[in-house]
Amino acid sequence: MYIERVPNRNSPPAILLREAWRENGKIRKRTIANLSDWPESRIDAFRRVLRDEPFVSAEDAFTIESSLPHGHVEAILGTIRKLGLDMLIASKRSRERDLVLAMIAERLLHPSSKLATARLWPMTTLAEELSVGDADVDELYEAMDWLLARQPQIEKKLAARHLKDGAMVLYDVSSSYYEGHTCPLARRGHDRDGQKGLPIIVYGVMTDHEGRPMAIDIYAGNTGDPTTVADQIDKLTKRFHLSRVVLVGDRGMLTEPQIEKLRQRPGLGWISALRSTAIRKLLEDGVLQRSFFDQKNLAEISSPDFPGERLMACFNPLLAEKRRRKREELLEATDKELRKIEQQVKRRTRKPLAKAEIALKVGRVIHRFKMAKHFDWTIEDGVFTWRRSTQSISQETELDGIYVVRTSEAQEQFSAQDTVRHYKSLAQVERGFRCLKGVDLRVRPIHHRAEDRVRAHLFLCMLAYYVEWHMRSALTPLLFADEELGHGRTHRDPVAPAEPSSSVKKKKDDRATDDGLPVHSFDTLLQALATRSRHRCKLRSDKSGSTFSQVTKPTPLQSRAFELLRL
Repeated sequence: MYIERVPNRNSPPAILLREAWRENGKIRKRTIANLSDWPESRIDAFRRVLRDEPFVSAEDAFTIESSLPHGHVEAILGTIRKLGLDMLIASKRSRERDLVLAMIAERLLHPSSKLATARLWPMTTLAEELSVGDADVDELYEAMDWLLARQPQIEKKLAARHLKDGAMVLYDVSSSYYEGHTCPLARRGHDRDGQKGLPIIVYGVMTDHEGRPMAIDIYAGNTGDPTTVADQIDKLTKRFHLSRVVLVGDRGMLTEPQIEKLRQRPGLGWISALRSTAIRKLLEDGVLQRSFFDQKNLAEISSPDFPGERLMACFNPLLAEKRRRKREELLEATDKELRKIEQQVKRRTRKPLAKAEIALKVGRVIHRFKMAKHFDWTIEDGVFTWRRSTQSISQETELDGIYVVRTSEAQEQFSAQDTVRHYKSLAQVERGFRCLKGVDLRVRPIHHRAEDRVRAHLFLCMLAYYVEWHMRSALTPLLFADEELGHGRTHRDPVAPAEPSSSVKKKKDDRATDDGLPVHSFDTLLQALATRSRHRCKLRSDKSGSTFSQVTKPTPLQSRAFELLRL
């Protein structure tokens, strides 16, 4: 018996099981069965049986000695090499460079303490890829010290790659809480994490106009945001050797003293915003009027209080409604608590509450809701009366929805619309802080005790975000991200609230791409890539003990991800 493939014109060929014999000098055939609906693997196995070939089961032929997740390591290390980040860190391969690259990659894979990092490396192919499986935590600390010494050179190379004279630089400051008491950087300050009772460490991140991180500075927790600006000015001019650059910072950062320092550097411009007190003065002086926004939401004005500057006044009605609603909620909450205190004071007739005791109760309420400016009260022994300050509330209502962007740059450099767009691009730095603090990199909690180790830890996290930024940009079609966001930022109304594009709405509704692939978050996409494994196999018949590696075939999703990453 044998298997024969019979052509069938325009249809698939017929696969027939036949037997043949010779009769009167001629070959005779007879069909025993039609195997056309069999899968090719079964047909091939049956053909081998008919040929009387010996069979060995997969278990008898070889054994799999280990199986490790590989796809996510492949994607991250491939991106690092494609970006040339390994060459930026050190031009020649070394043990220290491999350890640093492994810590950067592990920060994206499983962010954890350095001790846990060393324990986790052997659980993926990362340790094999970089030959760091034998590293211990002390060696990781030494590699961090080596990296910190190279930080100025690395930042300089990043700036040379992404900045040039006339470039726009984004800068913002954040903080993370610190668990411990031995690090000299840990101080009480303005905690942006909302973690009360713990000291913090402040860090400022500088990015290019697209939000790509280039440099980071670490400060004690009690450092004010504006005082960090001088370091950035020196870094841009002295270390990066830029003679012309525009610095974008928020109004809490670029205060008047800092802007005055910028004015003393002819090549440095700025884009920032005015505080509410300055905007109120513009309204009182008649320089800014709400009638400017009757027909449009953006008006360029000038004021003698800000010589040599352009002011872009913007009005967002949705922001105005949000502020009005929030203020009313806080006022009602304050009313409710003050009313309780008033009733308590009235009930105490035999032993009236002392003035100091009443003031302490009122102070706690006012401090909680931050509404002191909108209330007037009278406090005496056994007496407490209060009312809302309608004048203060009315003055603040006039500012609802209005903000004013300020810049030193001429109209020829940036139009009014572009100036507002550039200021709002600070949101890209805030996105970086969310990635650093969130589920991606988890810069906090900070466990290092030595000051230099804290600086090295945060620099490692910044480099990991540099890799993540590029991976996110490339993988946008597979993520819950707007592929038209870049175009929208440069062409949409700069004042009106941003609207998601129709394509991203469809992507989120369908939870799938146009190709039918599932849409992921960055974290779940890495986990999907991790299912591509690398097996170490050994032939049972090979007495030498040699092994070979076998990588699982990529799924359609994994193939698309590697294609987008150009790996």
